[in-house]
Amino acid sequence: QVQLVESGGGLVQAGGSLRLSCSASGFIFSIHTVGWYRQAPGKQRELVAVITSGGRTKYVDSVKGRFTISRDNAKSTVHLQMNSLKPADTGVYYCYADLQTSVLVSDDYWGQGTQVTVSS
Repeated sequence: QVQLVESGGGLVQAGGSLRLSCSASGFIFSIHTVGWYRQAPGKQRELVAVITSGGRTKYVDSVKGRFTISRDNAKSTVHLQMNSLKPADTGVYYCYADLQTSVLVSDDYWGQGTQVTVSS
């Protein structure tokens, strides 16, 4: 049973920083793309940042230059460093992973979500 566990959310003032972490556990054969999505109240879930196994990154335009995604393959962990936070960044942040549990089985996994609230 694969689990993704997030940590690092919380309440911060505008202009502040937070660092989100997500650790994968269970029987994992290989991890491909990992990343973060977020969902604000009344809005659809959106991609924030993803990183491939080769280290290529993709960010939503609204966070470029402020957020940095990184991964530690040895620890099956992905981080999201969020700087210069804005109230518009408020939402529930979900960890995502496209991973294989065996040579032939690949699937998408999601964490439970961690709340990020940015006050003005």
